[in-house]
Amino acid sequence: MSEHSIDCSNCRQQACWSENPDSGPSFCPSRTQKAALDSALRIYKRNPEIKKMAIAAARTEGRSYMKWTRVEDTIDFAREMGYKKLGIATCIGFMAEDRILRDILIAHGFDVVSICCKCGAVPKEELGLLDNEKAKPGTFEPICNPVAQAKILEGAGTELNILLGLCVGHDTLFTKYSKAPVTTLVAKDRITCHNPNAVLHGTSFYYKRLLSP
Repeated sequence: MSEHSIDCSNCRQQACWSENPDSGPSFCPSRTQKAALDSALRIYKRNPEIKKMAIAAARTEGRSYMKWTRVEDTIDFAREMGYKKLGIATCIGFMAEDRILRDILIAHGFDVVSICCKCGAVPKEELGLLDNEKAKPGTFEPICNPVAQAKILEGAGTELNILLGLCVGHDTLFTKYSKAPVTTLVAKDRITCHNPNAVLHGTSFYYKRLLSP
């Protein structure tokens, strides 16, 4: 492999979890990407908000490691950052979970704003989609509207936005347009009950087809 390649997937050494990161393979970013690493460290040190966020995330990890759920991690991180107003950008298929999450966050002292992906009820035809491109052709289907979700939460003044089951691509659009920082609580996977990691564990047999498209 070229020393200019960036492919941590092929590393079995993980020298980055040691006091001697330069001992890694020739393609290790800890050795080959010094400029980017130095730039990142300067950002952590010079940007007060980024430094605060990095420290808060590390403190949450330290307190929660192998003890807390991701919901608890999210609560602790928000507290560590001093956030008071949290946004939930939810998929319409997660409304029951959205209500539970809202109740949990309120119980922990947060002001919560929740916005559903179908807000605005914009027909898919408005974006040029054909009827046969819908999930259920022959029916009314509104677009998922992550840009509107982001804009509405911005208008509400949320300080941290939580993604709850947005579709692939819609989560990308939301993150791109969100003014507030974004964290993902649930990644949608309709087949694995929203546990996409199950596919990665199952490629030796059940999902082997994914390795031979």
